[in-house]
Amino acid sequence: MNFVRSDAVAAIKRRLDHPVIDADGHLVEYLPLVRDFLVEEAGPDVAVGFDRLVHGSEFMRQVPREKKRELGLSRTAWWGLPARNTLDRATAMLPELLYRRLDELGLDYALLYPTYGLVVTALGEDELRCACARAFNRYYAEVYAEYRDRLEPVAAIPMFTPAEALAELEHAVVARGLKTGMFSGVIPRRVPGAEATRGAIYIDNVGHDGEHDYDPVWRRCAELGIAPSFHAGGQGWGTRVSRTNYVFNHIGNFAAAGEAACRGLVLGGVPLRFPALRFAFLEGGVAWALNFYSDLLGHYEKRNRDAIAHYDPRLLDRAQLEKLFREHAPAAIRERLDRLDEALLMLSDPQEDRAAIDEFADSGAASAEDFRGVFERQLFFGCEADDPMNALAFEPRFAPGGARLRAVFASDIGHWDVPDVREVLPEAFELVEAGLLGPDDFRAFVCDNAVDLLAGANPRFFDGTAIAGALEPAARTR
Repeated sequence: MNFVRSDAVAAIKRRLDHPVIDADGHLVEYLPLVRDFLVEEAGPDVAVGFDRLVHGSEFMRQVPREKKRELGLSRTAWWGLPARNTLDRATAMLPELLYRRLDELGLDYALLYPTYGLVVTALGEDELRCACARAFNRYYAEVYAEYRDRLEPVAAIPMFTPAEALAELEHAVVARGLKTGMFSGVIPRRVPGAEATRGAIYIDNVGHDGEHDYDPVWRRCAELGIAPSFHAGGQGWGTRVSRTNYVFNHIGNFAAAGEAACRGLVLGGVPLRFPALRFAFLEGGVAWALNFYSDLLGHYEKRNRDAIAHYDPRLLDRAQLEKLFREHAPAAIRERLDRLDEALLMLSDPQEDRAAIDEFADSGAASAEDFRGVFERQLFFGCEADDPMNALAFEPRFAPGGARLRAVFASDIGHWDVPDVREVLPEAFELVEAGLLGPDDFRAFVCDNAVDLLAGANPRFFDGTAIAGALEPAARTR
């Protein structure tokens, strides 16, 4: 088949002296084959649960609107894949076709994240979740085996418990040879005591104050050279629970989930305990990360273990306070000065547990520079091509201390927000044409940051790939 070349893509590629790495594309799984793998791995009874997932939209339509709150159901994605553009639909489903079209798209190498396999990170049924992970990862390893010099499928790693994550890392990475993994940093769990109420869930995380210690998972990732990436969404919790409107639930949901995961890891001290690890937070862009970084440093400045003493109720000069009240309070308050203790207790309780007032202790950070090091070296943020806020990562004036955050280029090909896959690279390049990114910034965005993410965890990540020779030796080993 002859494909229609894009003059815009060709013109951009002529200006570049480096590869373009897609750090977050998507494949669309052929579900009949996944189901057959599931039956082989876990048996036909488990596959019945898989069938319920596949036909989930039919079941959702049968639930009355007034019943959806009780069941915890909100409007999810519908018509989320290319249809009129049949070529692009097939491209996302067929590895050979995508492989043949990569040059047409201007992509030299692509990480391919799950589509239907995204359910692995949020599925509440233990047996089905783990069986799906095994079947999907087998699919990725076998179906894409011939094309991995340019296409790298990403393993789906369930994270409801450390044990299941460790087991699937052994299957997907050690046994199947996949080189990177998709995790979830936000885990929907049943509220204790309300397990029978389907909609009663809370969102746990895998770093701070969680139900499990995930350090064994991070340790194993470091041993295997895996850079954990987080690709869960925030739909169905918080304010994104509309029963009728997917757009209402979808806007900002990846940023919300990414921020929750990042906040849990940073305040839980995971990056500083595992300095060799890199972490990627995908599809949410970088604006939320800049906001979180700024807000984190603002809180640290005012509420670190030394600064918090400024608000210690025991330091209040009671005599001076009473004198000021007698001189300046209105009559109605002066008449009640004998009840001053009642006025001073709320938000200023002197009996607070002194051993728990350092809320940054678990982070392992001893200074704002420690946090800056984590954000600049270990954290990476997936930015879709059409997001104009991507430029924020490359403008140090906007970040405290002139920090530069690590934005990585994400195509999201295969999904509804990419009507034509040939438009992805030109959309990303618009920031250069608008003067918001320079050539070095663009190279960092579409190449170097992804290399640091993947080869920083595993120096041999790009060995044997089609772009190995085009990467600077220093970049491939840093």
